Amino acid sequence: MNDSRTPAARATVGTIGRLRNPVKNYDWGSHTAIATLTGRHSSAKLPEAEMWFGTHPSGSSSVLRGGTWHSLAETVAADPVAELGPETVERFGSRLPYLLKLIAVDLPLSLQVHPSREQAEEGFVRGTYVDPFPKPELICALTPFTALAGFRPAEEAAALIDGLGLPALEPIVAPLAAGDPSAALRALVEWPKEGRAELLDAIARAASAAGGPDNELVVRLAEIHPEDPACLAPLFLRRHELRPGEALFLGAGVLHCYLSGFGVEIMGGSDNVLRAGLTGKPMDVEELLRVTDPSVPALRIEPSGNLYRTPAPEFRLGTAVLGPGLTLQGGVPRILLCTEGEIATGGHTLRPGESAFVPGAHGPVEVRGSGTVFWAEPGTD
Repeated sequence: MNDSRTPAARATVGTIGRLRNPVKNYDWGSHTAIATLTGRHSSAKLPEAEMWFGTHPSGSSSVLRGGTWHSLAETVAADPVAELGPETVERFGSRLPYLLKLIAVDLPLSLQVHPSREQAEEGFVRGTYVDPFPKPELICALTPFTALAGFRPAEEAAALIDGLGLPALEPIVAPLAAGDPSAALRALVEWPKEGRAELLDAIARAASAAGGPDNELVVRLAEIHPEDPACLAPLFLRRHELRPGEALFLGAGVLHCYLSGFGVEIMGGSDNVLRAGLTGKPMDVEELLRVTDPSVPALRIEPSGNLYRTPAPEFRLGTAVLGPGLTLQGGVPRILLCTEGEIATGGHTLRPGESAFVPGAHGPVEVRGSGTVFWAEPGTD
């Protein structure tokens, strides 16, 4: 590959570099959360849903090297062994295996699921997926955060939906009562378009009368998506209420939807998404049903020391509230993100929303200051 870096940038390989990161404007984002964290006290003009930290083709960070800003993706591609470290290259090739994000959810995201590595590789060959990589995810809450993730026991979901007292929902209730949530999901996503508005109105009225947190979510989703039966998702799926510092892991096959909150998210570097509703985007019903696994739960992840360890080899997330300081071992590519206070590392001072890239060629990393730091790094096999 042609190395477009300046001589000064090539001379600083192995040094920690400050990052500049893209913000994604999606309708479900927040006008205030990311803006406030990064010190822009006025509301953003457009909803800011995510800030990306990494090398993803849809929005690479830029790294400051030799006094000049360079694409982090191009920097890694120019010298993957130095930037990622030989162990990471051996495991994942010449790509950063994770993507770190700040995610701000004011409106519900689409109901979705992601394939496993084997499914992604096979589906990429078929042309079903945009890349051959899995997309496991971990969300760590910075504020109270609500998500739907993983199926309830089928009989419990059947009782909740049947409790609405609507005979029209029998095509969903019956397979759930028989212990077949996949058939119930098919009935949901293939619901005839005719009469949907009337059905959703009846669902909203019944859920409002029934009351309770899950039915209140049904009403909210029906207001936002007035012709989408997937508004029943809160009765199908488990509801997770995360407090700041609590984390939830979503592996392959776990149907999920983020509803509200602000957090740090880390995921495999992939764009492979299958949607099941609460969106105007296309759905591949057969692939959705092939990939969704009702038996796989979402996992609450408790930190072990400073690390949130997950079953995903692509990443793990670390965090610390600094006092005496912190030393991280070298040899792997890390992204450091300050979320509170002020931290210092590699000659850079980072304030909330600011970040730095630590290349694999760097030795042990000293982090000092009086603030909260998160860091992303590859996971273990």
